[in-house]
Amino acid sequence: MIESPDSTRNFRGDILFAFTLALGCYAAWLLRDFLVLLYVSGLFAVVLTPVVRSIAELRVGRWKPFRGWALLVLLLAVAGGLALFGFLALPPVIADLQEFAGEMPARMPVLLEKLKHIPFADQINTGEITSRVEGFVSEAATYLLLSIRSWAGKLFAVVTGIVLTIYFILEGGGAYRWFLSFFKPESRGRLDRTLQRAEGRMGKWLLGQGSLMVILGVTSTIVFVSLHMRYAYALGVLTGLLNIIPVLGAVVSLVLAVLVAALDSWGRVVGVAIFFAVYLQVENSFITPRIMRSRVGLPGLAIFVALLLGSALEGVVGALVSVPTAVLVAVLVDEYLVNKDPA
Repeated sequence: MIESPDSTRNFRGDILFAFTLALGCYAAWLLRDFLVLLYVSGLFAVVLTPVVRSIAELRVGRWKPFRGWALLVLLLAVAGGLALFGFLALPPVIADLQEFAGEMPARMPVLLEKLKHIPFADQINTGEITSRVEGFVSEAATYLLLSIRSWAGKLFAVVTGIVLTIYFILEGGGAYRWFLSFFKPESRGRLDRTLQRAEGRMGKWLLGQGSLMVILGVTSTIVFVSLHMRYAYALGVLTGLLNIIPVLGAVVSLVLAVLVAALDSWGRVVGVAIFFAVYLQVENSFITPRIMRSRVGLPGLAIFVALLLGSALEGVVGALVSVPTAVLVAVLVDEYLVNKDPA
C-alpha cells in the first residue's frame, strides 16, 4: 500500500508537534520557578487592580487627588503599615530576647530542678538537656550566618514579584490583548468575557478575605488585651494579616500566640486555646461560608481542596493563591466544559 503525500506530510507534522510539545514541557520544567513567580505576580495584579482603580476614583469634592498616583498611594500605604508595625512590635520582642539570652544560664538550673518534680521526669538526663540547649544557642549565630544566602534569594524573589506585579498593573492591558491575539477572532470574544468574569470574582475574593482578616485581627486583639498578654497589639495585627492564608495562617497564629502566652502563665495558654477553638468553629461554620459563598461562589470543600493542592505544590505561596486560582479554574470549567441546559 502506497502512502499519499498528504498522509506523509501529516505524519511528519504530528512528529514535529509532539517533539515541540515535549521540548516546551522540558523548558517549562527548567523555568518552573520563574513561571510560578510570573503566574503569582500576574494573579496578584489581577486581584489588586480593582483596589488601584478604587483609589483612583476617590474624590475630594470634584477633585480626584489620586488619579494617576493610585498605585504609588497603595504601595506607600502598605510600606507605611509594615514599617509602623515593625517599629511598634519589634523593639519589645528584641529586648525580651536579649534579656532571656542573658538570664538563661542562671534560669536553666532552676527550670531543670522544677522539672524533676514532674512524675517520671527523674528519668530525664538533665545534663544532656543543658548541653543541647547551650549547643543550640552557640550554633544559632552560625546557622543564621549560613542561611543568609537562602534568605537573600527569597528576598530577591519577593522583590522581583513586587516589581512584576507593578508592571502587570501598569501594562497589564497590553499583555492581556497580546495574549488574546493567539486565539481565533470567533473564540476571542468568548474567552475575553470569561476572563473578565473571573477577574470580577477574584476581586470579590480579596474583599471577602480582607473582611475575614479584619474580623480575626480585631477579635484576637481584644482577647489578647483582655488576657494581659505581652505584645497583644502586635500579635493581634499579625494574626489578622496571616489570615490571608486560609487555615494555615490561623494555625501559625495559634502557635505564635500559645508560645507567647506560655512565657507568662498556663492560664493564658488555656485562654488563647479556647479563643481559637471557638473562633475557628464560628468562622468555618458561619462567617466564611456566608462571606466567601457570596463573594466567589465556591463551596467550602472546593476551597479546602484548592488550599491543600496549593500548599502541596508551592507551600505558603501556593496556599496564598490557591483560592483565586480555584475561582479562575471554576469560571473556565463552567464556561467551556459544563453542558448547560438550553434556556
